[in-house]
Amino acid sequence: MNIALWIVAGLLATAYLFGGGGKVVLPKEKIASVGASAGWLHDFSAGSVKAIGALEVLGAMGLILPAAFDIAPVLVPFAALGLVLIMVGAAITRIRRHEVGLMMVDLVYLVLAGFVAWGRFGPYSFNG
Repeated sequence: MNIALWIVAGLLATAYLFGGGGKVVLPKEKIASVGASAGWLHDFSAGSVKAIGALEVLGAMGLILPAAFDIAPVLVPFAALGLVLIMVGAAITRIRRHEVGLMMVDLVYLVLAGFVAWGRFGPYSFNG
C-alpha cells in the first residue's frame, strides 16, 4: 500500500506541478484559449488564477519533497488535504457552470488526493 501511495502522490504531484505551473506563468487569456475545459477562467480574475496555480504548485511539492528529504514528512497529508480542498472548489465551480462532465475529472483528482491524505494521516503515515 505504501508503494501505491507513493505512485498516486507522484502522479498527482506531476499533474498539479504542470497544471498549476501553467496557471502561474501563462496569462489568463492564453490559458482560456486552450479549450472548452478552461471556461471556469471567466469566473475568476487573473490574480485569482495565479493564486490557484501557486497553491497547486505548493501542493505538488508538498506531496513529495517533505517525505523524499525526510524533513517534516507530516506535511505530506496536509498537502494532500489542501489539494482535496482545491478540488472541492473546482467541483463547486463546475456545478455552478453546469459542467457536470468536466466535474467528473475534478472528482477523480479529489478522490486520489483524499486517498493520499487518508493513507498518510492513517495507517501508512511516515511516523510509524
